[in-house]
Amino acid sequence: MQAKIMIVDDEPITRMDIREMLEENGYYVVGEGKNSEEAIEKAYKLKPDLIIMDVKMPKVNGIKTSSVIRGFSDCAILLLTAYSHRELIEQAKQSDINTYLVKPVREHDLLPAVEMTLNQRSRFQALQEKMGKLEQKMVERKQIEKAKGILMQRLMCTEDEAYRYLQKRSMDTHTPLGTLAQQVLQE
Repeated sequence: MQAKIMIVDDEPITRMDIREMLEENGYYVVGEGKNSEEAIEKAYKLKPDLIIMDVKMPKVNGIKTSSVIRGFSDCAILLLTAYSHRELIEQAKQSDINTYLVKPVREHDLLPAVEMTLNQRSRFQALQEKMGKLEQKMVERKQIEKAKGILMQRLMCTEDEAYRYLQKRSMDTHTPLGTLAQQVLQE
């Protein structure tokens, strides 16, 4: 699936240039915004994979806007700025900004930054998925341990016998051990 990219900048010419660079290189630009309000609204509605956003916008800057978007989205954020002040970089890091480019934006800078940012997002999502599975396994393991304890009392057996009982029941009924443990805990 092709990554969805959104561009947010208060300068229409900058948005047009970035869109052109991206589309000429096979990227899918799902939408554009000219200020913080549009960025938040469109990020919520369009669910982009990457937002390329200017730091300096009217009313609310790109860093604060990114913090709001992070509240409901896991998209990657690439900030654009005309400044490279240390303070701005620190603020960007604290707001979980993925990448930072100094204007003027050139194709030979933008394209690698986009690729790296999308790759970083993909790896982060894979890690989150893996962590979720590990957390689920930990929950199941705890339930199996509790179920073994209940079975040891009920059946007056050892821990090994309780576990073998669960395993046999799992194989006989084609039911995962975690599901069987939940059933024992609910009985």
